[in-house]
Amino acid sequence: MSMTIGVDIGGTKVAAGLVSEAGAISHKTRVPMVSTGDAEQGFDAVEAAVAAIFDDAPEARRAVKGIGICSPGPLDPMTGVVLNPPNLPCWRDFPLAAATERAFGVPAHVDNDANAAGLAEVLWGAAVGYRNVFYATLGTGIGTGIVFDKKIYHGRTGSAAEGGHVTIDYNGPLCGCGKRGCIEALCSGPAIAARARGMLDGTAHSQILDLAGGNVAEVRAEHVGQAWRQGDALAKRVLEQTAHLLAIWLGNIVDVLEPDIMVVGGGVAELMSGFFPQILAELPAWSIIPRAREIPLVMARYGADAGIAGAAALCG
Repeated sequence: MSMTIGVDIGGTKVAAGLVSEAGAISHKTRVPMVSTGDAEQGFDAVEAAVAAIFDDAPEARRAVKGIGICSPGPLDPMTGVVLNPPNLPCWRDFPLAAATERAFGVPAHVDNDANAAGLAEVLWGAAVGYRNVFYATLGTGIGTGIVFDKKIYHGRTGSAAEGGHVTIDYNGPLCGCGKRGCIEALCSGPAIAARARGMLDGTAHSQILDLAGGNVAEVRAEHVGQAWRQGDALAKRVLEQTAHLLAIWLGNIVDVLEPDIMVVGGGVAELMSGFFPQILAELPAWSIIPRAREIPLVMARYGADAGIAGAAALCG
């Protein structure tokens, strides 16, 4: 049985795992990422993660048909070159796929995490059996991927599907990308925390503040979620407003793509999953497509392992 190795690179870690043809993950490993050294030091971490899997599962050396890698972008998925990611300053125009192929003697493929995670959901996860899929990961940022007929849609230069930077309020808060009112600036984890801090004006009592140790500046999205689960009214308002903004955004996505299914993953997605019925109920108000509400909105199969599964899916 053939296997693949999925490698998930972040600014501080490299996680990797052995992935079966059915998408099952085993022999997971995690090593520190040296992102501030030179290019070779950064690649040493990738080599160490993959080598640890082969050490733990020697039989995999014959079975592995490819290595997939999720790397922060910008990158060129066509050539496997990492261009200039802000949180990986060690790599500038670094040929990551070619270096991996030289090191391990098997084909290597590189893409960003949201594209790859969406493909994993199509092959093995919540979107199995669907042709046209929109995937979003909601967390510290918002990343998206588009998969048509089991193929990632990359666009002309490989930069398509930046759905987290679709503006829904041109007078809205400034996003890290430089635009205003991006959905990432409105509904990411930090944006939810900022919304809660804005509502805690000194007069409203909320368990959110208690969970943050009484310090408004320390409020995080996790506190909002915990307070909501405990029945806190202000936390509920924060998340209802977030769901409303997500409905506006997804209405635009539906009007452009009309996907067969919308799959969401990430920590904020888990928090917002209780509001999926509200989002679907509001969707017709923000989409001109009459049957928008028929499109399923579901949680992704892969949680913390989305990067590993997604990377492995690139080798399919």
